[in-house]
Amino acid sequence: MSKRQKITLFFILILVAGFLLPQHCIMPVKGATSKDYNGQSFWYYPWGRSVTHKGVDIFASGGTPVHSSTPGLVIYAGSVKVGGNVVLVLGPKWRLHYYAHLEKINTSTFSWLTSRDMIGTVGTSGNATGKPPHLHYSIVTPLPYVWRIDGDRQGWKKMFYLNPIEYLSEAVR
Repeated sequence: MSKRQKITLFFILILVAGFLLPQHCIMPVKGATSKDYNGQSFWYYPWGRSVTHKGVDIFASGGTPVHSSTPGLVIYAGSVKVGGNVVLVLGPKWRLHYYAHLEKINTSTFSWLTSRDMIGTVGTSGNATGKPPHLHYSIVTPLPYVWRIDGDRQGWKKMFYLNPIEYLSEAVR
């Protein structure tokens, strides 16, 4: 087997392994339950500049701990204009878990997380300034699920955004 074939095989094995890892998401906000978010908020229209709400807002007191909902690698921990203080985690099944509007960030880029690790605290950063403290949580797949496209506003984007409410268990932290 040539060096090129070995490298190709290695990357294929890594890709397959990522899909085989089980994904069990738990509630990222300490003490939160389904009463702390609106179960109809995913893909809600109209929703400000983003047009459609592509995640769930989990409300809690400012400063409440936020944990990673799944194990993974922190791809980005920092600040962006709309999301404010954000953490982006690459988890099982090659899915990206996006945590926004954090008051504080307690992790760093390229660190490995378990679902027990605190990544930050609930806040009002970014475009949540002046609104009640909450965590915006989204799950994104970089590999398109084309069968999810529909006629909703921005329905073509549904192939990339998964409804996080369907994945959250109410494991109380």
